Amino acid sequence: MLSLRLVRRFGTGSRHLAAAKGAIVPSGAGNTSNKAFVSKKKRVKVEEPALFRLKKEKNPEKLFQLFKENAHNKIVIENRYAFEDTVSRLAGAGRFDYIENLLEHQKTLPQGRREGFIIRIIMLYGKAGMIQNAIKTFYDMHLYGCPRTVKSFNAALKVLTQSHDLEAIESFLWDVPERFFINIDILSVNTVISSFCEMGILEKGYLFMVEMEKLGITPDVFTYTILISAFYKANRWQISDGLWNLMVRKGCMPNVATFNVRIQFMVNMRFAWEANKLLQLMKRIGITPDEATYNLVIKGFFLTDNLPMAKRIYSALHGAGLQPNSRIYQTMIHYLSKAGEFDLAYSMCKDSMKNNWFPSSDIIKMILEGLCKDGTEDRMGKARFLVILAKKKMPPFSADILNMMRFIIHKAVQKHLYWVYCCCWL
Repeated sequence: MLSLRLVRRFGTGSRHLAAAKGAIVPSGAGNTSNKAFVSKKKRVKVEEPALFRLKKEKNPEKLFQLFKENAHNKIVIENRYAFEDTVSRLAGAGRFDYIENLLEHQKTLPQGRREGFIIRIIMLYGKAGMIQNAIKTFYDMHLYGCPRTVKSFNAALKVLTQSHDLEAIESFLWDVPERFFINIDILSVNTVISSFCEMGILEKGYLFMVEMEKLGITPDVFTYTILISAFYKANRWQISDGLWNLMVRKGCMPNVATFNVRIQFMVNMRFAWEANKLLQLMKRIGITPDEATYNLVIKGFFLTDNLPMAKRIYSALHGAGLQPNSRIYQTMIHYLSKAGEFDLAYSMCKDSMKNNWFPSSDIIKMILEGLCKDGTEDRMGKARFLVILAKKKMPPFSADILNMMRFIIHKAVQKHLYWVYCCCWL
């Protein structure tokens, strides 16, 4: 009522209503003006992060330039994968000059004063096969204000062993620690022993272990495992067994890797039951077998044509709370197919493919041929589904391989239809 009186008294109501009407703007006009305003703004191009550009770049020269431009970018430099991937691709393209340019430039930057960073440079040179550059980097560390310790020594030694140059390895091993006041450790010893074993001089590896023990560096389980494995591979099992006994007598207990090395030898010799006894021994003394252990024992029973025991060990794997990995699937599928158990092989192959673990095309072909042999609708359906899963492989099977798989099914269908046709005329 008060507002109505004011309108009547002062006559302002009509003017306010008119102003309100004038203030209402049609929706289309508002949107048009907004769009015009937005369109006048310059669109800012957002660059992709350097890591994405490095990953996508295929051209070696552009890759080199891109990495050089980001030499001070901590996100790039501290990313181990980006560094390793760039060096690996440049090495694959044969551009070792680019690798040297990049890594030498990195040494001059502030991060070159950190030993951990220089160790990475040494290892990258090693992965690129540039051994001389790696060793020179170690010798020149003082030029960058970077201290040397046994860590950088071990990195350089590891790279040097790739050369399999016995004289160079021994010279570096004996001269460098004395020159730079470095005390070698068990990792140094294991690196040298592993190198000697790779070069086939097993006795020298063993004697080096004995010599280092006299100097106060006690062999660890890795030392013994390296030597035991090497002597088993050389079929000198008496020495391997002796090293095993020596290790235990000195209070150094074997680990999973040591047991797996011995089980591997038993499997190679077709001693499946002995391999299984070692598996059971591990459980009794508190060492948990891993997937590799079960895979070896399964393979051992397959090689001795004992399918029931192979299946039993596979079941025990699940009972131990483990899941089959790609190698176990591969072993089971391969030997079940060879034994003619195609339904079980199909079931495992299907599970493996769903986990993106694809058997070889030859194994899939064997399963398809086995399933299509009797031509039953159930097995034909399994064969078709297997081909559907095979199409999902990344990177994919070639078109020829997929066509071969389809042809196996097509041939089985034609054979079945011909048989039905013949039966109708009887």
